[in-house]
Amino acid sequence: MNSRRQILTQGVSAATALLHSRHRASAAPAKWQTPANWFAKPMRWAQLVFTEDDPGHYNKDFWLDYFRRTHSEGACLAGGGYMAFYPTKVPLHHRSRFLGERDPFGDLVQGCRQLGMYVIARTDPHAAHQALADAHPDWIAVDSEGKPRRHWANPELWVTCGLGPMNFEFMTAVTREIVEMYGVDGIFSNRWSGSGDCYCVHCEKNFRAFSGLALPRSKDPHDPSRRAYLEWREQRLFTLWKLWDGEIRAINPNACFIPNAGGGALSDLDMRTVGEMAPILFADRQARHGVAPPWENGKNGKEYRAGMGMKPIGGIFSVGIEEPYRWKDSVQDPAEIRLWVADGIAGGLRPWFTKFNAKPYDKRWMEPVAELYDWHYKNQRYLRNVRNLARVGVVFSQQTARYYGGETARAKVEDHINGIYQALVEARIPFEMVHDRKLNAEALAGFRTLVLPNIACLSDAQCQQLSEYVARGGSIVATHETSLYDEWGNPRKDFGLAAPFGATFAGKVEPRMQNSYLRLRPPHPLLRGLEGTSRIINGVARVHTRSTQPSPAPLTVIPSYPDLPMEDVYPRKGESDIPGVHLRENGSSRVVYFPWDIDRTFWEVLASDHLKLLSNAVLWANNEEPVVTVTGAGVLDLAVWQQEGSLTVHLVNLTNPMMMKGPARETIPLTEQRVRVKMPENQRPQAVRLLVAGERAAFRPSGRYLEVQVPKIGLHEVVAIDLA
Repeated sequence: MNSRRQILTQGVSAATALLHSRHRASAAPAKWQTPANWFAKPMRWAQLVFTEDDPGHYNKDFWLDYFRRTHSEGACLAGGGYMAFYPTKVPLHHRSRFLGERDPFGDLVQGCRQLGMYVIARTDPHAAHQALADAHPDWIAVDSEGKPRRHWANPELWVTCGLGPMNFEFMTAVTREIVEMYGVDGIFSNRWSGSGDCYCVHCEKNFRAFSGLALPRSKDPHDPSRRAYLEWREQRLFTLWKLWDGEIRAINPNACFIPNAGGGALSDLDMRTVGEMAPILFADRQARHGVAPPWENGKNGKEYRAGMGMKPIGGIFSVGIEEPYRWKDSVQDPAEIRLWVADGIAGGLRPWFTKFNAKPYDKRWMEPVAELYDWHYKNQRYLRNVRNLARVGVVFSQQTARYYGGETARAKVEDHINGIYQALVEARIPFEMVHDRKLNAEALAGFRTLVLPNIACLSDAQCQQLSEYVARGGSIVATHETSLYDEWGNPRKDFGLAAPFGATFAGKVEPRMQNSYLRLRPPHPLLRGLEGTSRIINGVARVHTRSTQPSPAPLTVIPSYPDLPMEDVYPRKGESDIPGVHLRENGSSRVVYFPWDIDRTFWEVLASDHLKLLSNAVLWANNEEPVVTVTGAGVLDLAVWQQEGSLTVHLVNLTNPMMMKGPARETIPLTEQRVRVKMPENQRPQAVRLLVAGERAAFRPSGRYLEVQVPKIGLHEVVAIDLA
């Protein structure tokens, strides 16, 4: 491993030498002194990304006035990389053709400083002009056939390699120059990690030195070369991160490098390591597209927080339509912008608007964003969260996505997570996300129940951590192939969690069940709301299991039978004792294991019977009074937070025909909601405010609980409880 690390750090010393040999910026160091821990302070962010023709054609004062009007405390401004918007001296750093003697980047930095704003510079190194490609053809990305890659969107340009000298040398020089000239508080780099697999001479050489193998031609995660490549690429990027961060801090000790990186199960960098390295991150999930639900922005916050803890996380949102057709100068409906941002705020994100092109053709977005930011500013003391009070944690697993899902990870991994997420939102059960590499006792201390949505890949150590969690009294709800593979995606002979599940693997996974059902065997709390029927639909895929528990299951499998011709549609077998669920109780711990894809199937078909099973399973496993109960009509996304001196309950109204497809065009208000909140021990309420309505609310204490009536909810309401 030490030799691998030495190889990974090659290029760092070369890059440093290049910096000292090249022309340094002649400008005097900026007077601004970045304070320690500055990143915790900004609550609202603004991003302005120049286009090449902006210099000399945009109105600087217009934007500075908008930053002031929106109470923006941080700005991310286009600096350089692919194109410079300041008078760079770095050789081959392409200047905007309209730059002339201007310095639009520097002018905006100065203007933002006068407003008391923190400033980070945006860089983007993923593309190159012809001059750079001619001078350094080895810096250009190469496809698997050995051909240099033209840019997919602009064929006049070239795609650069993110793992070689383009970043380790050239972009290091650009980064140092920007920090030296302008004293920025950080560098935020977009598309810094490359654009897919690269087969250039540097990648070939460095990967072979790391692994002894040729670069992979297969995407199969079980291919030794692919597996080694994923490890090498990740470590190479972390080395680059450390290089840039070190060079920045050598000039401005309190500044830092902020990668555009992170996310959930499908993220390509380990979020545990990301969380350890980053003092601040920004979730770049700009808007809904396709069939994305609006709660995805809150999910972004939860996923980043699973790695970051309570470090600040900005939520980047676009004001334009976010579809593959890339209408970057478009504008969304105000209702859609408000919905996306509100759910992000409820999920713990600090809002960050981004605008591409400083000459706005369509300004309809500006007033809705200004109104959002003004509300956020006026109520920010209730939005500086200290901790989340959810007692349910949904685990996600990057190793499962990488080594079990592979190219089908969205279907085999993310769809299971989305199904659980949707069910918990509809059931109004507050929850957080949990990273599977943070399952130690301290990280799980606040959770009563963990949900494992097809967390197929778990190491022996992780299975031991989960077993110890159950032994301490924690509960688990798990689905499908959870723990049936080790951390590298190698199949096990039995579940790693066989003992907590009370079940063993019977040696077969059925990938597709056609026309299969489940027999209900009441009474059991799992079946609440399903009275009046003896059967419901099954899922699509099933793990064959044997129970190690003596008690009968409340769900048993009715095996598939023909669905055509219609005359043949009847079950061929009578009653079955095949378990459709495994339940286990041990003291205060309760474990529910569904050996079928209930979560993924629910996400696909949204059957209400599956929703009832999932919500009942979590409530039965949790086995305690919920931290918050909200009753009333509609679909609400809930979040419960504690601040210094207050508690808040966010109620985001998702009730909309555009919830699952298409942008929201209007807000459909909800009628009265009754909110019951469990107060922290030794805390009592002093006053209650409704932050969106802007009024005080009557409340009724009831033991450790507080009850509030919210007369109506438009898009978003926040019940803020001041503590005595």
